[in-house]
Amino acid sequence: MRLLAHDIIIRPVITEKSSRQMEHNQYTFEVHPNANKIQIRQAVQDVFKVKVEKVHTLKVRPKPKRMGAFLGKSRSWKKAIVTLVDGERIEFFEGASV
Repeated sequence: MRLLAHDIIIRPVITEKSSRQMEHNQYTFEVHPNANKIQIRQAVQDVFKVKVEKVHTLKVRPKPKRMGAFLGKSRSWKKAIVTLVDGERIEFFEGASV
């Protein structure tokens, strides 16, 4: 199955931690669960026109949730932390703070 760049990158993750990582040229995205590091690197380079140095991926496991008497879980998803080459920035994130 061939994934397109816009199918691989689902959304940016804006948290306090990811905002601090932006100072070190690292940006966090929720990505397609079947995407590998090579596909993620290519998608970020295509969509944002930047040069990617490293890609770290991890699966976020579901957490137990409860609403009254009903038990459930949050969803699981895949996260990618992308490190850009020095001097590169993604303007999309600038001004986005928590």
